[in-house]
Amino acid sequence: MDHEALAHEMRGLREQVTGITDTAVAASDGLLIAADTADSIDPEGLAALAAAGLGLARRTAQATARGTLRRTVTYGSHGCAAFYAVGDTALMVVLGDEGLDVDRLHRVTQAALDRIGSILMDKTAEGV
Repeated sequence: MDHEALAHEMRGLREQVTGITDTAVAASDGLLIAADTADSIDPEGLAALAAAGLGLARRTAQATARGTLRRTVTYGSHGCAAFYAVGDTALMVVLGDEGLDVDRLHRVTQAALDRIGSILMDKTAEGV
C-alpha cells in the first residue's frame, strides 16, 4: 500500500479546508491504516471508535431504508468529528475545530475519498 499517497490525501484535505485538526484512515474493523493526528489524540483508539460509530450508523441507515451510508458527523462543544465510509472496507475520520466549514468539508472530501479508495484497492490487488 502506498502510505505516502494516503498521507498526501490527508494533508491535502487540511490545505483545502480550514479548521481540520486531525485525520485518519482505518479499516472497517477499526484497525488503523494511516493517521495525521496531534499528540493528544490516540490514533488507534480513534480508528476503533470511528469504526464502531460508522458501523452503527450503517446499520441504522439500512434498518431505516435510507440507502448506503455515506457519512456521519458528531458535533461537540469544541468542534466536530466527521466519519466517511470508504467503500465497504474502510473509513476516514476528520476532526475539526469550531471554525470548520462542514459543508465545504463534505464537498472537498468526496474526491479525496475516491482517491483513498483507489489507493486501498491497490493494496487489495497486491494481496491477490
